[in-house]
Amino acid sequence: MNTLSNLSLKEAQEQLKTQKITSYALVQSCLDQIKTYDSKIKAYLSVFADLAIEKARHADKDIESNPQVFETQPLIGIPIAIKDNFCTQGLNTTAASKVLENYLPQYDATVVSKLKKAGAIIIGKTNMDAWAHGSSTETSQFFTTHNPWDVSRLPGGSSGGSAAAIAAREAIVAIGSETAGSIRHPSSWCGVVGLKPTYGRISRYGLISMCSSTDCPGPITKTVYDAAMLLNILAGSDSKDATTIRKPAENYLPEKIDLKKMKIGLPKEYFMDSMDKEVKTAVKQAADYYKSKGAQVVEISLLDPKYAVAVYTIIQRSEVSSNLQRFDGIRYGNDRKYFGDEAKRRIMLGTFALSAGYYDQYYKKAQKVRRLMVEDFAKVFKQVNLIIAPTAPVTAMKIGSTTNEPMFGEMQDILVEASSLAGLPGINLNCGFSSSGLPIGMQIIGPQFSEKLIINTAYTFEQATNWHTKKPNLII
Repeated sequence: MNTLSNLSLKEAQEQLKTQKITSYALVQSCLDQIKTYDSKIKAYLSVFADLAIEKARHADKDIESNPQVFETQPLIGIPIAIKDNFCTQGLNTTAASKVLENYLPQYDATVVSKLKKAGAIIIGKTNMDAWAHGSSTETSQFFTTHNPWDVSRLPGGSSGGSAAAIAAREAIVAIGSETAGSIRHPSSWCGVVGLKPTYGRISRYGLISMCSSTDCPGPITKTVYDAAMLLNILAGSDSKDATTIRKPAENYLPEKIDLKKMKIGLPKEYFMDSMDKEVKTAVKQAADYYKSKGAQVVEISLLDPKYAVAVYTIIQRSEVSSNLQRFDGIRYGNDRKYFGDEAKRRIMLGTFALSAGYYDQYYKKAQKVRRLMVEDFAKVFKQVNLIIAPTAPVTAMKIGSTTNEPMFGEMQDILVEASSLAGLPGINLNCGFSSSGLPIGMQIIGPQFSEKLIINTAYTFEQATNWHTKKPNLII
């Protein structure tokens, strides 16, 4: 791999500030990485090479003429990858669906406008499961993304393209979205950091809606520090999104914490008998690290995650059937015959769950159980500060694993669905590797608005280990 694309966001920012490197060289490094490896990784649906180079040249002029520009544009000159369900004005936004194959939005999502205002350079739009329906990127109607650690395996999803792009060093940082694990799950399988904030902490305006009551944008990065840097820029209320939180955002940059004051819970239900033993071992060893530093680590009990699968399936399909009604081919996009099989299945199931005579039996009951999950987490967080658990029950699976498995996504996201349904923040970070060299992800979950505590706790582990420094051995 070339050198500059390996830089973390923090490192790249520092070197741009001191003018040790140029934005042009940084962007070109990422473009070279894409040119060399993305024909096998397939992380990107669109790459805006000429536009990115033009923006980089402007950034270099601004930095040279005004070194203080970083005070108002902290991301100036930084190449970033955006999941293709965020609207980008005048740039292809497809949600990996043939319905929107040629769609050029007339506006930017709030996430995108904040990144642009901070000086970031959009290098491309990343592949995903179509409409974010899935946990593999195999439901993309264009192609499947491959895992950089083993190109015969899946990267996870639905933000699989963003996670793969960071693992393959094809961007400095990336943006994903999570509805029930779609940031944390691919980050786990690709060995990168994925941060899912409290629901409403980051605006959903301009994010193509899938399940509106759980959709949540967030960063996918090489380090915990980088994720915190992006959260500082993206967090905040938005007049264009009534679901954003009015509570002021914090400074999320990591700080040292006294682990002796921490009480961490290990939910016994999240260490399932069917789980890959290497995953279970790696996460418990990570928990032992915290214990060795003085934290109190205790076994706790949560609702069996199988209930989250049932609740999410009903609620997500119901909201999908509502949200996808707008794609009729009249105002924009192609007509409904261009929907893929997975979208059609979810529309039909959701329409059935909301239909007369079945609403109370399915949707209303699912919402009641969702409330029980919220209360269950609240009860546990009176006992512990944070929860640590595996992010996914297994490491990255082979391409083709979703064939004839309509519940593949729900079963692979089984350990992250409940916290998403409850609107809780969580972060994935690498805590080891399997015997076959595949990353193992650990998630840290906290109560609402505990992003700062989660970041500090994750950062402490990351700095004490070297798992985050390892990179896949890419083969042309």
